[in-house]
Amino acid sequence: MTPVEIVKLTYNPQPGDLSVNKIARIAVLCLVVCFVFAPSAVLAQDAVAPLMGKSSLGYLGIGLGAGLAAIGGGIGIGLLSASVVDASARQPEMQGKLVTTMFIAAALIEGLALFALVICILCLFM
Repeated sequence: MTPVEIVKLTYNPQPGDLSVNKIARIAVLCLVVCFVFAPSAVLAQDAVAPLMGKSSLGYLGIGLGAGLAAIGGGIGIGLLSASVVDASARQPEMQGKLVTTMFIAAALIEGLALFALVICILCLFM
């Protein structure tokens, strides 16, 4: 038996298991809810100002932006690494080229996440 057949035989998903697809659906739902309710929070800023202060929502937005940038970069690099490991398990002779390509793509993903964090920091001090 190959390792793939063994995994297929031993893994039986249960109805309560959280798969990547379900987690992605939950994340998209949370983002949609945030984007639906964010304008109402910004428009109600004058009513909330005595409680929070006008700049508090800005700090909240900067924190959420920085967190989403970090999470997005981590997810991207994780998916990239998983794909490279899977591809190198299927074709071991291509591992050197795959790893080189993975490092280039990981640097681009990390650069994009760092760029988003720098934008958040610039928004903080402006």
